[in-house]
Amino acid sequence: MIVELVLFDLPEGATRASAAALYETTAARWADNPDLIEKYYYFDAETGEGGGVYIWPDRAAAERWRGEDYRKMIAELYGASPRIRILDALMRVAPGAIRQL
Repeated sequence: MIVELVLFDLPEGATRASAAALYETTAARWADNPDLIEKYYYFDAETGEGGGVYIWPDRAAAERWRGEDYRKMIAELYGASPRIRILDALMRVAPGAIRQL
């Protein structure tokens, strides 16, 4: 399993509400993605940073969706290029359960 962190600077003065409104414009596309296990959008009011946390079944799936079109979409929609990290998930912890991946 792969955890992908996508970070980008939101437009100056972005608020939680304005970030959520921007995220709504892409949410349906991710909900229909057959490779994606789960995604969380986030907003950091202190830094003005936004982004997403993606859970993928494997590295190939994560990389399949990170082409030039994706980077261009982020830059156009949010006004900044994304910073992307793809990480191997080693363990999942949930209430009452610990599982090696």
